[in-house]
Amino acid sequence: MTTADDLITLVRAYNPRTDEDMLRRAFAFGAQMHDGQFRHSGEPYFTHPVAVTKILAEQQMDDATLVTALLHDTIEDTKASFAEVEQLFGREIAELVDGVTKLTNLQLTSTQTKQAENFRKLFMATSRDLRVTLVKLADRLHNMRTIKSMRPEKQAQKSHETMEIFAPLAGRMGMQWMREELEDLAFRVLNPEGRSSIIRRFITLQKEAGDVVQKITADMRLELDKAGVAADVVGRAKKPYSIWRKMQEKEQSFSRLSDIYGFRVIAATEADCYRVLGAIHQRWRAVPGRFKDYISQPKSNGYRSIHTTVSGRDGKRVEVQIRTREMHEVAETGVAAHWSYKNGERVENRFAVDPVEWISKLTERLDEDQDHEEFLEAVKLEMYVDQVFCFTPKGDVIKLPRGATPIDFAYAIHTRIGSAIVGAKVDGLRVPLWTRLKNGQSVEAITAEGQTPQATWLDIVVTGRAKTAIRKSLKEEDRERFIKLGRELARVAFENVGKRATEKALRTAAKALAIDGVDDLLSYLGSAQITGRDVVGAIYPDLMQKEGDEVSAARAVVGLSPDTNHKRALCCQPVPGERIMGITYRGQGVVVHAIDCDALVDFEDQPERWVDLHWQEGVHAAVNSVTLDMTISNDAGVLGRLCTLIGEQKANISDLKFIERKPDYYRLMMDIDVRDAEHFHRVQTALEAESNVSSISRHRDPGLAATNQVET
Repeated sequence: MTTADDLITLVRAYNPRTDEDMLRRAFAFGAQMHDGQFRHSGEPYFTHPVAVTKILAEQQMDDATLVTALLHDTIEDTKASFAEVEQLFGREIAELVDGVTKLTNLQLTSTQTKQAENFRKLFMATSRDLRVTLVKLADRLHNMRTIKSMRPEKQAQKSHETMEIFAPLAGRMGMQWMREELEDLAFRVLNPEGRSSIIRRFITLQKEAGDVVQKITADMRLELDKAGVAADVVGRAKKPYSIWRKMQEKEQSFSRLSDIYGFRVIAATEADCYRVLGAIHQRWRAVPGRFKDYISQPKSNGYRSIHTTVSGRDGKRVEVQIRTREMHEVAETGVAAHWSYKNGERVENRFAVDPVEWISKLTERLDEDQDHEEFLEAVKLEMYVDQVFCFTPKGDVIKLPRGATPIDFAYAIHTRIGSAIVGAKVDGLRVPLWTRLKNGQSVEAITAEGQTPQATWLDIVVTGRAKTAIRKSLKEEDRERFIKLGRELARVAFENVGKRATEKALRTAAKALAIDGVDDLLSYLGSAQITGRDVVGAIYPDLMQKEGDEVSAARAVVGLSPDTNHKRALCCQPVPGERIMGITYRGQGVVVHAIDCDALVDFEDQPERWVDLHWQEGVHAAVNSVTLDMTISNDAGVLGRLCTLIGEQKANISDLKFIERKPDYYRLMMDIDVRDAEHFHRVQTALEAESNVSSISRHRDPGLAATNQVET
């Protein structure tokens, strides 16, 4: 096991002024706290914090980060407290250790909603001190390096979590080497056969063609010597997961895949970088569309480099990255460059950009009340970016992810411009809004007053910013529509009991139902979250009780013992007046089907489960939901008139879903609550007679038979 002296020797190599005493005290305290604890592999647990610290020391991190790494599990897994760590090592380190503990406790792999909710917390914590995330990433890297000692199901869970969250997070922080290693370690667990097949192909290729990397490296050095440019050239085969991902994206086999080799040229100055590029392009043919200049247009995490792909020896495509030493340090260490030390001094790298700005903008931009799934989607879109750079007509640069459209471009400039876009020009030519933008294009957004975001845009845009703004606008638009519909439903509900739906009456109902204001009340009513009966009953409960002699839903069916639970089948939605049959479910109760329900065929060979039932005589409560499949014209006021017709028939709308929206018609599914078959027939006939209803039918869905569950 690595000793305190070994660790200090490693740190002193880049920071002779390190606080050796604090490192020794932290080492001793961590060893003491973890004494008697062991990892799944059987090793003493403290070997893990030490290994995490070594990973960070290799990135030349500051003392506070190293001490945090040594102690990062003490508050969580030992008797050590925040106050004790603060007393021994200071407030800064105590808060860092506590931050890592909170990230560890987030449990980032559960349901999608929980994952999204925790992702939000992760970014909020990250924005306070990024060193917390650096320690957590190093912690995850060592755990993935030693994952074989865990149970198979736990390996799979951690690997999925690594691939989904930690690997892209490391990439976004600019730590590309860590991202690649995390991906490859997770790939080893999730698809060992795929990884092995790629490695076997590499071995075969090397036997057939020899050491291609060494040959191409020698060719490049020769060309640079001829051009009089001093630079280091390093080549390597790409990681198995990187190749696998390219195979999946391009739908190509390994034999057809090009650019499986990558080369890096480290030059002395920016000017030398472009001289290197010229020498390489002069010697080998450049592949069209594969040139990116991240020196003149850096990535948002500070990454700078020139990327080009050329047809090298024997026609093999090779990717070349050209950068200076300073740029290379940022490319290798990313955000860690902010805390790096050399010769006891904090390193100031002019190319390093603090990603905390990106995280702060992300968390500020997304509303607190936004759906967790939408937040997760937006975060992943932000993290997985492969950027293109486009220009406004004024020459300003707009950074966008690959696959972005003019709509994304417009929203990147301003939400107001994005919402009002009706067309776009790319390099002076009019293009459709779904056009995918390319590097270096000049884009002009054409806007029009009165334009609003369309629902179809959600399938076109790729940026989290655009998706968030579009969804927010659509929700506001839906709210206005629900308020209008709710006002009509309220009017009908009140008129049914001889009352008027005045503003004062609606305010009183909202207060009684604990709803904030009339607009919210009408929105809930229009979106079927509450019923007109609920609203009227909140003010006039006595009027609602006049129907007290109705047959209640609990005793609507005859033929069951008093203690037997029952439920109407979702597939056929039987109503009083129709012939019915029950199917028993052991330990649950009975599901009531219409006698002509297609789902009954599945029980023909189980006669012991059939129960002969019939409806109770008398007036039934209007609580039996039936679904109507309707196609109506897209004209002003049509939906309101239909709601009025339904209310006049003493029926209630319990749900409404739009299936298709076309310029001339809507197709919708409407759930109405009726008393019995006769009541339903009256409602259907009234709607069918409406000139704006082109078709109407009762909707039955055999596919819902499997979801029938008995209420308990």
